[in-house]
Amino acid sequence: MEPVTAVQADVKPSGPPLLDGMPRQRVRLAPAPAPAPLALPRPTAAPARRLPRLWQLLPTPTGTPFTFGYTLVLIATSVFTTYASPALVATLHQATSTDVAHLIRTPVFVLLASALWIAGGYTSLYVIGFVLALTALERRIGGARTVVVFLLGHVLATLATEGTVGIAVLVGHLPESSLHRMDYGISFGVAACVGALCGLLRPWLALPILGYYTWVLVEALIAFSDPMTNWGHLIALTIGVATWPWVRRWSAARR
Repeated sequence: MEPVTAVQADVKPSGPPLLDGMPRQRVRLAPAPAPAPLALPRPTAAPARRLPRLWQLLPTPTGTPFTFGYTLVLIATSVFTTYASPALVATLHQATSTDVAHLIRTPVFVLLASALWIAGGYTSLYVIGFVLALTALERRIGGARTVVVFLLGHVLATLATEGTVGIAVLVGHLPESSLHRMDYGISFGVAACVGALCGLLRPWLALPILGYYTWVLVEALIAFSDPMTNWGHLIALTIGVATWPWVRRWSAARR
């Protein structure tokens, strides 16, 4: 190979001429701005649970048609018992009583007709329990299923108590007049609905209601004023508690 000549070594780079003795300037690029941090959405707080409006605690023709219609029927029968002849009222109560004699002859009729009256009239505390418990239960599980819970308590507690009376008369522990004891009202059905409703409420509300109601029923049983009816209330409340698996499924399906 030939050696590099001076002409070849004098080749200047292309570009603008540089001053003698001044070093070549380097072009510095400004650093690219750092990307802004990605803004993540802030977690929003869960909305506060609102307390139910007053009208939601009361029956309405569209929201709770069963409880609303049943309430109107009970108002009508209560007005009737207040202003009608006492003899006529007593006759109707006796004809629709779920005593052993009537349960043997016309069980379906008396089991349904006995639930048209309020024992103690419209001043009874069961009126408040009926309106609040059945309204709340129907809003959660629907009207038809509320009827099922009510009838379970009303029918089964009645058969349990009156069946016990019939057996006691049969073995001679009670007189035959006990076969015609007066028994009517909505209290067994209300007790079952209260027990069922407690399975759908939050524990901080359900436990005090269930505990207080149980204590009231036990206290009445200890007083021994009407042991068969008092036992019937406790049986109906237990039936309502036993429906918790059902009412919870029904409530979830309705939501």
